[in-house]
Amino acid sequence: MGVQIDTLANQPQFRGLLWQIEDDGWPQFIRQDPLAALYYADVEDVQPECVLVAWESRRPDTLVARGFCVPFAFGEAVGRTALPDGGWDDVVRWGWLDRIRDQRPTHLSALEISVAKRHRGTGLSARMLATMKDNGRRLGFDDLFAPVRPSGKSAVPEQPMHEYVARRRADGLPSDPWLRVHVRAGAEIVRIAPRSMTIAGSIEEWQRWTGQTFESSGEIAVPGALAPIYCSVEHDHAVYVEANVWVHHRLSLTHL
Repeated sequence: MGVQIDTLANQPQFRGLLWQIEDDGWPQFIRQDPLAALYYADVEDVQPECVLVAWESRRPDTLVARGFCVPFAFGEAVGRTALPDGGWDDVVRWGWLDRIRDQRPTHLSALEISVAKRHRGTGLSARMLATMKDNGRRLGFDDLFAPVRPSGKSAVPEQPMHEYVARRRADGLPSDPWLRVHVRAGAEIVRIAPRSMTIAGSIEEWQRWTGQTFESSGEIAVPGALAPIYCSVEHDHAVYVEANVWVHHRLSLTHL
């Protein structure tokens, strides 16, 4: 089954289909990240060259995968000398601030690769990552970072992220499948982003997002979450703080 991958800039017919991938795998509560709108609200219009789309050759009107990157400025000149603890949230904010300030970007960060359920396990996610790297190189960037959301971490939400990341298989590769895809593609694991996503809501909102009841205060396990949700019934709110893992892909031909 042939799958083609290109940028949205080159395939504008997919502009209205980005959000129609069947079962893209993201929990409903993740979609409530308040900083997401700084990127997704207008990415189709302002940064289509940073959006990847994938479709089956026999079904050219249906997307089977999508990928997003955000360009941002990094380095001493802009006062950003370390990858942020705020991970995904912070790099989205950096990219948005740079764009409205007309600040020239120097680096690229991956934000998302989503694959339709029926195409998972086919190697398409690795192809999307490889194309993302090639596209970053074509756009003139030497470095691609990513605040990776380890796909297997939700099975052990109580384990600290640094312990989970240290898990290795017999061949020395990470035990986590998505981290392993990045490492196989040449990425270096840099550090933990301890508060990469922060999502807060009322008890009623969390019950709607998860389909669970939040009847007592304390930690609550939610399917798809990488860590427990912290709930306060007395104050009518619950907060989710998710750690991610910063990785670094060198795109410069001198490092290939």
